[in-house]
Amino acid sequence: MRYFEEKPKVSESFNGQAESKSPSGGRGRLLGWFIVLFLVFLIIGLYNILQRRTERGVLAEQTERLSVPHVALIHATPVQSDPELILPGNIQSYVESPIYARTNGYLKKWYRDIGSHVKEGDLLADIDTPEVDEQLAQARADLATAEANVKLAGVTAERYEGLLKSDAVSKQEVDNFTGDYSAKQAMVLSAEANVKRLQDLESFKHVYAPFAGVITQRNCDIGTLINAGNGGNAREMFDLAQTDPLRVYVSVPQSYVPSIRVGLKACLQLTEFPGRKFCGQVVRTADSVDPNSRTLLTEVDVPNPSGTLLQGEYAEVHFDVQLTGNRLSVPINALLFRPEGTMVAAVGPDNRVALKKLSVGRDFGNSVEVLQGLELQDAIVINPPDSLENGEQVSVSGQNGDPATDPK
Repeated sequence: MRYFEEKPKVSESFNGQAESKSPSGGRGRLLGWFIVLFLVFLIIGLYNILQRRTERGVLAEQTERLSVPHVALIHATPVQSDPELILPGNIQSYVESPIYARTNGYLKKWYRDIGSHVKEGDLLADIDTPEVDEQLAQARADLATAEANVKLAGVTAERYEGLLKSDAVSKQEVDNFTGDYSAKQAMVLSAEANVKRLQDLESFKHVYAPFAGVITQRNCDIGTLINAGNGGNAREMFDLAQTDPLRVYVSVPQSYVPSIRVGLKACLQLTEFPGRKFCGQVVRTADSVDPNSRTLLTEVDVPNPSGTLLQGEYAEVHFDVQLTGNRLSVPINALLFRPEGTMVAAVGPDNRVALKKLSVGRDFGNSVEVLQGLELQDAIVINPPDSLENGEQVSVSGQNGDPATDPK
């Protein structure tokens, strides 16, 4: 009996020992899991910190790289010395005049159209002027009345002067009739002047050419209402131009002004007449350089007896001037226009910008001639940004983004 009674004690002792070990083992495993999770989160946090630091470094590098402008460089091209100075010119007629009417009325008939060559005094048009005709008829009638009155006043004054000798009339009466005669004479002069004015006005119904030339415009037709002068809604009836000789106006750059003189030979060349030259000479200059363009307005007169050249055409004017010195040309898209003048951005060996002011000569269309301010070895920026400043750091690349010092 004791044997069976003591057995449960052993079992109880074993269970108690097991219960005493189980809680400590669970706490250890839980602590291990906490340590593992902490290490995982620590690794993730360190990874995120390192990644953000790397991204900041990349962003800073990209920002620094993008803050430096990328530019492409070219070099100026030498200009071959020409035996003569070549500049663009505008051909204009020697004399050009709009012809207006000097009287009111309606166009009765026109005799010359555009392209007609006329001589001085040729009839161009007739104007119907009924109002002026009536005014002239009235003025002539008034003149006849004034002449009759002055004749009567003269006879009366002469008679009274004869009666005064016999004391048949008073001196006052003689003076009255003598004064009336003088007044009537003045009225005759006024009437004659009015008739002359209306005769001149009526003569304007015939429109004549003031000089020899060619009709370039006709702005009227039969029945058109004609207003005198060029005020209000009046419009010129014809445009007349004298085309022999022709005037050619050329803007000569300031650097070439000392070579231009009156009498200098100059020849025109036009693309529509290849191989032909139309020569004339410098007849006058403005004797003043335009402060805006820094050019001297020069006139060249060219004979045009055959009418081959037309007003308004563009021509190359070849001046008989020998050019000296070494000159360069740069494309238009390499220029910077600043308040200080025309400039280019040159890049030195340290990749820093140096703005150079230029003295510009001839304009070749897509390029300009550089007289001073640039050397052949200077590397200049093509298509420079307007924000480019002196001393700014740049990154040099080719036009297609390939590294290069000269994309030519």
